[in-house]
Amino acid sequence: MTSATTPRTVLITGGNRGIGYAIAEEFVAQGHRVAVTSRTGEGGPAGALTVKGDVTDTASIDAAFSEVESEFGPVEVVVANAGITRDMLLMRMGEDDFTSVVDTNLTGAFRVVKRASKGMLKARFGRIVLISSVVGLYGGPGQANYSASKAALVGFARSISRELGARGITANVVAPGFIETDMTAELPEAQQAEYKKSIPAGRYGSASEVAKVVAWISSDDAAYITGAVVPVDGGLGMGH
Repeated sequence: MTSATTPRTVLITGGNRGIGYAIAEEFVAQGHRVAVTSRTGEGGPAGALTVKGDVTDTASIDAAFSEVESEFGPVEVVVANAGITRDMLLMRMGEDDFTSVVDTNLTGAFRVVKRASKGMLKARFGRIVLISSVVGLYGGPGQANYSASKAALVGFARSISRELGARGITANVVAPGFIETDMTAELPEAQQAEYKKSIPAGRYGSASEVAKVVAWISSDDAAYITGAVVPVDGGLGMGH
């Protein structure tokens, strides 16, 4: 751990796999007190406390926070990462396909951040990081629900920044592009090659590359950055 890093209590939702798991690993490696939520209450990385938590259920999130607080003290850094997709073309998309994605990805982030803000306001310190997607501002066919939910996180973070900025609390959005995960690995090679053509960097990103950006924007060094959208997408979105 570098001398510039103050050990913090960190909570990551959906930290049992993919990008959330990598974010948790990075915070653990930097010497923080790390907790992750998963729906089952298991599956987080070594060195992290895994608690049961469902972002679609306010009582479940309150219980998860209470468990983390009793173990580590108030949550100082919260990473709203839990998300789902239900991709399909607009004409086939049912109302439930739309609202369930919004309820998890957007309202879920609201539930988590609202609960975290209580302790942050008392401490006059906090780091709120919302995991969005390049698709949020760039758009994606068959992803009207997902894209809408991820775009909305930007307005949410910016409003929080204006409300809470004077209390030492920052709220930022990290927007990953195509990241190497189990899901991208299953795509046919021809399709993978086609996607890569649209990425100026010419490759997919790694989950650890996203994790390092999240850890940095949560650090003491990033105290004067709030309301920002930080793309980790190899240039795919180009300011979208």
